[in-house]
Amino acid sequence: MSNLPEQRDRPASPSPQYLIIDDNEVFASTLARAVRRLGYPVEIAHHADTALQRNREQQPHRLVLDLKLGQSSGLTLIAPLKADNPDCSIVVLTGYSSISTAVEAIKLGAHQYLCKPAGAAEIINAFGEQADPASLELPDQPPSVDRLQWEHIQRVLQQHDGNISATARALGMHRRTLQRKLVKKPARQ
Repeated sequence: MSNLPEQRDRPASPSPQYLIIDDNEVFASTLARAVRRLGYPVEIAHHADTALQRNREQQPHRLVLDLKLGQSSGLTLIAPLKADNPDCSIVVLTGYSSISTAVEAIKLGAHQYLCKPAGAAEIINAFGEQADPASLELPDQPPSVDRLQWEHIQRVLQQHDGNISATARALGMHRRTLQRKLVKKPARQ
């Protein structure tokens, strides 16, 4: 049985419009095609300026925002997107998830935070009601030391607005060592 919203559960008219904001053109196009097949209108923006302009002009209901847009953070877009379109819901997608960025995204006004790869059905369902915290499953194992270190580095990097040199100084490590750690994929939970 599919976990997609059934046709009768969708608003009759107008359908929620999606704006996918992702600098990965292949991923954005693939996701847009999948969402269109489910009957929703979709626009794509690959850059922050384009995203802000389309959001302002079209007032989409649902925005899918990549956490990493080129060299900048998608988190910096949440406030201006919400300012121009206060009724929109935002789901943040990332391939580099961490607890600190998830918390920050929600604080800034995102509705949900998902890890890539996330399919169209999972993303559409993420715009639904927030889950009851009591019903959320707790992991069987605590995060590994490597994962905790990676999340700490991400938190300090965010506190220094992505400045590698300042982050390396704050962490007490050489800048090149930090750069090598940042290039690696996050450690699994």
